[in-house]
Amino acid sequence: MDARPPLTQASSPPVADAALYRQVVGALQYLTLTRPDIAFSVNRLCQFMHNPNEDHWKAAKRLLKYLKYTSSDGLLFSKTSSTTLQCFTDSDWGGCLDDRRSMNGYAIYLGNNLISWASKKQPTIARSSTESEYKALANSAAEVVWLTSLLGELGFTPATPPILWCDNIGAIYLSKNPVFHARTKHVELDYHFVRELVSQQKLQIQFLKGSDQTADILTKPLGTALFDHHKSKLRLLSISSSA
Repeated sequence: MDARPPLTQASSPPVADAALYRQVVGALQYLTLTRPDIAFSVNRLCQFMHNPNEDHWKAAKRLLKYLKYTSSDGLLFSKTSSTTLQCFTDSDWGGCLDDRRSMNGYAIYLGNNLISWASKKQPTIARSSTESEYKALANSAAEVVWLTSLLGELGFTPATPPILWCDNIGAIYLSKNPVFHARTKHVELDYHFVRELVSQQKLQIQFLKGSDQTADILTKPLGTALFDHHKSKLRLLSISSSA
């Protein structure tokens, strides 16, 4: 998806065939089950289902061209004895120009294998980038807790607490230090459960540079070089290149 200009609700005239747009984008949702590299683009296009315009249709056709060019791409799963869970979590603060809500994205790995991912708009407006990233941490932590429970039922209890990789220092401090509570009274209580997980040592939250944040591909449009860089980290390979 083009990074500029960003898609908005009233950026161009209405599309001639809205039904066709809905059919195409609706079908693309199923493809995100195996193609995490298009999760953000499909999610963004789905936000205009009720009133698509020409720019949205152009973006949908651009995505179809990309899929045609990368039709042989697929997720690579390799045998591993590791039961370590790692989650890359990110947020694009106020990324939607129509309602100024932020986009969440996470990519969860079991060993070296990508097993869960998501790209989703936050239900409420964040008043700061730290709040946006903290909400993304909480949503990612909920998925990690569920996966940890599932692995336990299957007899594969992780040897170490799962690691959440975040590129926002403020959100990391907020998850570990209750002193900041007075500054976050406006944040919904259900997001603060991440503090309890950290205090109980059931979860580790660590910092990494924004350029290494794999979940970036799930929160915003990226340039070609950065997109390809993060796509490779998702272990998406062409059949011809992996043969």
